[in-house]
Amino acid sequence: MKVQGLELTEIAQEYGTPLYVYDGEKISTQIQNLKKGFAKAPLKIKYATKALTNVSILKLMRSQGVGVDAVSIEEVKLCMMAGYPANEIMYTPNCVGFSEIQEAVELGAMINLDNLVMLREFGKTYGDKIPVAIRINPHIMAGGNSKISVGHIHSKFGISIHQQEEIMEVVNEFSIQVNGLHVHTGSDILDAAVFLRGAQVLFDMAMNFPNLKFLDFGGGFKVAYKPDDVQTDIFKVGEEVSEAFNAFCEKYGRQLELWLEPGKYLVSEAGYLLVEANVVKETPEITFVGVNSGLNHLIRPMLYDAYHQVENISARPSSALKKYNIVGYICETDTLAADRMLPEVNSGDILAIKNAGAYSFSMASNYNSRVKPAEVLIWNGEAALVRKREVFEDLLRNQVVLDF
Repeated sequence: MKVQGLELTEIAQEYGTPLYVYDGEKISTQIQNLKKGFAKAPLKIKYATKALTNVSILKLMRSQGVGVDAVSIEEVKLCMMAGYPANEIMYTPNCVGFSEIQEAVELGAMINLDNLVMLREFGKTYGDKIPVAIRINPHIMAGGNSKISVGHIHSKFGISIHQQEEIMEVVNEFSIQVNGLHVHTGSDILDAAVFLRGAQVLFDMAMNFPNLKFLDFGGGFKVAYKPDDVQTDIFKVGEEVSEAFNAFCEKYGRQLELWLEPGKYLVSEAGYLLVEANVVKETPEITFVGVNSGLNHLIRPMLYDAYHQVENISARPSSALKKYNIVGYICETDTLAADRMLPEVNSGDILAIKNAGAYSFSMASNYNSRVKPAEVLIWNGEAALVRKREVFEDLLRNQVVLDF
């Protein structure tokens, strides 16, 4: 398998496995697709950094004219390290202490609040001196999995649309400058209808705020996980949402900016997790391929029942197809892929697990005291190391060892 003309097996040989590999060209293509899809609106893309926070990836985003959305103060600082001015970083925390919000204000980040308690505290502290955006929970159930649907009535995210009165009371009491409204319903959303439903919530509420600069529609575009998988038609969605947005701006009386916060859409398909087959284990029922990785490096299959396509990139051309369960080396039920037909796998073969760009390294852990893999970025046909592989000493780096 080649990426930008480079053989992944050769990259695995050079940098070792397990290994995350990112295709920068694919990231750029996804960015351009969004820009083309929403060409009729004044679009600003704010990459959801939680998907993949490697500083080199953030710098690539910046070089492509993409802004950032951060959900922690640490992500804010990483974005600043990547060269983003603080005032271009949207900070959207959830259930943090007010001291973290204050730190973000001190750094100069844009603030986006999603609960009334913090909105009130913000108003008490800053009054009309610091602008703020407000995240609304639209009570829309959407997304491919209940664990990644975040806009429904039971979600912890956003201020309920039914609490508009309380929002206005707090805003008016402290003369808070509201410069943006934000809604995000979930991930793996296929069509424009969901975005338009969320948009209507924002349009209705926006009429209460005369000094808005933007409306933020979140992200959640579905990417392909399987060959011929259905995915969001970004051009159709862009056309319909842009039309509705521009019509609203005419009603509002001036042109606002349309913001999107894609994470997975930009980086998921760009990523590969390369692993080596340690053992092929035959049982009366199942043939397991045990690899040198696991849920500590790719938790999505166990956490979300997520599907990741797997290819045996070491396969011989004449290899017959066989059914396998790809499992990890973690002492836990650790299935990465079940019932997969692959060319015959032998110990030492390299498997490529696709869609490993989003929520793979960023959710990785040292479970079972395993170290985290290296990361490699392919850009302009060249592979470059963008994070070193951890070593055993990294596991001890912050421990304070007592004598007994």
